Amino acid sequence: MYSPQSLHRWGITHSKSMELAYTQAFRDPMAMERANLLNMAKLSIKGLIESALSFGRTLDSDYPPLQQFFVVMEHCLKHGLKVKKSFLGYNKSLWGPLEMVEKLCPEAGEIAASVRDLPGLKTPLGRARAWLRLALMQKRLADYLRVLITRKDLLSDFYESSAVMLEEEGAVIVGLLVGLNVIDANLCVKGEDLDTQVGVIDFSMYLKNDIDDYRSEERNGQIAAILDQKNYVEELNRQLNSTVQGLQGRVDSLEKSNSKLIEELAIAKNNIIKLQEENHQLRTENSVILMKAQKRLEAARGDADCELDTYKQSRQGLDEMYNEARRQLREECQLRQDVENELVVQVSMKQEMELAMKLLEKDIHEKQDTLIGLRHQLDEVKAINVEMYQKMQSSDDCMKQKDDMIARLEEKTNQITATMKQLEQRLQDTDRDRWTAEDGIRKFKQDFANKADSLQKQIGQREKQLQQLETDLKIEREWRQTLQNDLERERETIMQLNTEAQQIDGLKKEFHRLQDENSQLKGICEEQEQALQELGCKLSESKLRIEDIKEANKALQGGQVWLKDKDATHCKLCEREFSISRRKHHCRNCGEIFCNACSDNELPLPASPKPVRVCDTCHALLLQRCSSNATLH
Repeated sequence: MYSPQSLHRWGITHSKSMELAYTQAFRDPMAMERANLLNMAKLSIKGLIESALSFGRTLDSDYPPLQQFFVVMEHCLKHGLKVKKSFLGYNKSLWGPLEMVEKLCPEAGEIAASVRDLPGLKTPLGRARAWLRLALMQKRLADYLRVLITRKDLLSDFYESSAVMLEEEGAVIVGLLVGLNVIDANLCVKGEDLDTQVGVIDFSMYLKNDIDDYRSEERNGQIAAILDQKNYVEELNRQLNSTVQGLQGRVDSLEKSNSKLIEELAIAKNNIIKLQEENHQLRTENSVILMKAQKRLEAARGDADCELDTYKQSRQGLDEMYNEARRQLREECQLRQDVENELVVQVSMKQEMELAMKLLEKDIHEKQDTLIGLRHQLDEVKAINVEMYQKMQSSDDCMKQKDDMIARLEEKTNQITATMKQLEQRLQDTDRDRWTAEDGIRKFKQDFANKADSLQKQIGQREKQLQQLETDLKIEREWRQTLQNDLERERETIMQLNTEAQQIDGLKKEFHRLQDENSQLKGICEEQEQALQELGCKLSESKLRIEDIKEANKALQGGQVWLKDKDATHCKLCEREFSISRRKHHCRNCGEIFCNACSDNELPLPASPKPVRVCDTCHALLLQRCSSNATLH
């Protein structure tokens, strides 16, 4: 790659050698054409630079020296083009070699894409003209053509061997194009009819006199000074680029470390959130378990208290019933002994009555019939007494088997004793009164038969009551067994609750340990957050410094990324739609597209000493920066 200053000097030295070669040019017409095109390129480039510096403003598409420059460049690029056959005939196209620049220099891809997207261009010549205008606005025309002429193997497919682009004149023209980087141009490619323009060189613009020669020498000196300043600015730009790259590397490393720290912080926060969720879950589970355990304990205590109360009450009732049964049994045994004694007395009385009857038979012969009847009655009474004795024995057996029924037979035995007393009284009455004995015996028979029936009925009722008591005792025993089983179950539940309480104590210890770990993690997280905040502050400071350096670099380079015309349909500031009356204007500081009302300010930039068009926001920003720099100095 050639530097702009070396190319300029090389172009001047080669111009002298070219003058010596003019003698040979008369012999070779292609050499003559190359020499003429070189001279025209020199004149057009020199005149364009001088007029642009004297004009002092951004050049438009209607500026005559600029139009003549494009015409001369079109002739230079057309020189020696090979004719290609097509379906419509023979054609010479400039777009072919210029399209190759996109493959050789990736930076030219944006221009080529914007040229292809222009809707008004239909011919390859129009695309080539638009490409030249966009390259000039980017101040990269010399760089793109320099890359193109170094690949002569590719250019040989489009040009003949004696074409300007394949000879030394092409390198000289490319070196002269470096001086055009000091020019700012605002060309509206979208609205122009580039397909049908006629490229004719106007030689009247290049006729000179002595005054013009003198002025041209002064302008040459000015151009040399400007080129020296440009070289200094480029060297300063290279140094700034190196510092920016170093700072960018540091920023990248800081961003990587910051991203790592952010990831670690996110992981730590996620772990903390998980631990907090687990802690919350453990707390809820612990509270639920405690509530359940308390409810179970309260229910178990209530049930146990109720069962103990019922057990105590039932036991008291059973004890009372048992004591009552024992008392009744003792009373029945005593009554039984009394009945046995009375039966012995009655047997002895019966024996005495038999003796009395025998005496009565001997004494009273007159009433033998009555005595015989009385004997028969006495025999019947004996039979009844025997039967009663047998029944009493059977009742004694039943009383032995059914001890509980004896207590209820007390009344019946009392009645029997009463009847026995009545019988004794009647027997005494019969002893006293023989005549009334027969009636008393009859009444005694009837009363005794009735009483025997009533006793049998009472015995049947007592048996039924005894069966009911036995069933009640069975029910009480079963209920007592169920109560014992329930007590054992309650004991087991109490044991389980004790084990659960121990587990809850363990969970409490684990919860306290997790709380300690959580506090430690919170401390670590706070320390990491403080470190991240410090790193964020340092990173923001470094980013601000880098943005300032980038802005200074962009301002020194003057090569901001220009927004495409097709991408802007409204003004960036007032958002009004562009039309024929409201045209588009690029800001020379930020590269955005504005209307005339929002970009009618002019300020000198580091890339151009002359005042150039800037938007309102950049105008205010640059004025503020200048005032801050003045206060600092």
